[in-house]
Amino acid sequence: MEPLASKIRPKTLKGFVGQEHLVGEGKPLNIAIKQKHLFSFILWGPPGTGKTTLARIYANSLKARFYDLSAVSAGKADIRKIIAEEIKNQSKILFLDEIHRFNKSQQDFLLPFVERGDITLIGATTENPSFEVIPALLSRCRVFVLNELSAKEMLAIIQQTGFKLDKESKDWLIAMANGDARQVITMLENTSRLYNKINIENLKNTLQSKFLRYDKQGDEHYNTISAFIKSMRASQPDAALYYLARMIDAGEDPKFIARRMVIFASEDIGLAHPTALVVANDVFRAVETIGLPECGINLAHGVAYLSKCKKNRTSYDAYMAAMEDVKEYGNLPIPLSLRNAPTKLMKELDYGKGYDKYTEKDLLPDKLKGKKYLK
Repeated sequence: MEPLASKIRPKTLKGFVGQEHLVGEGKPLNIAIKQKHLFSFILWGPPGTGKTTLARIYANSLKARFYDLSAVSAGKADIRKIIAEEIKNQSKILFLDEIHRFNKSQQDFLLPFVERGDITLIGATTENPSFEVIPALLSRCRVFVLNELSAKEMLAIIQQTGFKLDKESKDWLIAMANGDARQVITMLENTSRLYNKINIENLKNTLQSKFLRYDKQGDEHYNTISAFIKSMRASQPDAALYYLARMIDAGEDPKFIARRMVIFASEDIGLAHPTALVVANDVFRAVETIGLPECGINLAHGVAYLSKCKKNRTSYDAYMAAMEDVKEYGNLPIPLSLRNAPTKLMKELDYGKGYDKYTEKDLLPDKLKGKKYLK
């Protein structure tokens, strides 16, 4: 039986919900689709935000042959088969879901076909492509960032399913899905199969049932990593180790886990134990070097250590506060004494004048004098 998400998938931008910064009038993907501009790109964003749908709409607009592969199960043989297939008057578009799962060797193999134009590549990933895609391949692709869907957009997705829900059920479903349209559609589809009526009680029962299993791209992926981080934050190594084991057992990418630990070391431990970042980085390097199953031991070592460290978020909070001022005030004029003066003209304009290496004077722009970020 065809899944509901596939049945209601829009074939043109007219029915597409969200990502206005990419598909709105005059925006890059809207222009590319209207002008039938053929190029390779990567869609980076959270699950359920329309990556697959956008790729299909784009391919349809160009009347291209669309090949849909998942990097989890696909390999070089699948690429060879696509390249070898003879078609006339049609471009070949390869949609590679979870492109971050392709290892370096596989990406190196794919590269010349993209360079020569034998295939046009559309990659989809929930991970930062800067870390997971080799530079040569990344340089030949534009990267488009997709945003989590808003509550209004999620409501529009619910309406597209055709199910009638009361306001309480809609509000609960939107809050539970956390911007993931696929999760909303799947929850509604599963609830309709399990129960005669869709209401908040039956939705909650469906969520608790084993009907929904761990999905490395879906809700359980994010729910489990969230529980993992929050357990370390609460200094509860037993809970953190349990969620670590659960992710490893489900086949989660160990580098994904290790990367979150590196972020955690600065965000949550920070100045309380600066060497935590050193340990987290070493764990990440061990994961890269050793791989599964043995690197699970390295992860466990790091998790236990980070969980037991004292926590201090002042550097993280200070950075966020500084970022708010940057966004609010833009590029405020930098004090003249702090400016570089490589030319005579700049020196005449007082660039660098009065600079003191060890001054106690406030070095912030004039509008922010006296502001304290690190408290």
